[in-house]
Amino acid sequence: MSNNDDVNVETLAETESYAAWLSRENDGEIVYHVELGAVTLHFYREEWEEVVALIEAANKAGSGRR
Repeated sequence: MSNNDDVNVETLAETESYAAWLSRENDGEIVYHVELGAVTLHFYREEWEEVVALIEAANKAGSGRR
């Protein structure tokens, strides 16, 4: 019997200081991770979509203020 506990990980984007990646858990759930220095945030798909929408809206609202 094989017991494979490895989680499939995929890097979405990274900079010198930050990274965004996802993991495909053994139960099929996808979890998104954002590493911000010493802090890592973890989001399920619905949460991730809401955070992405928030960041996109903030970027759009702030783009004329540079």
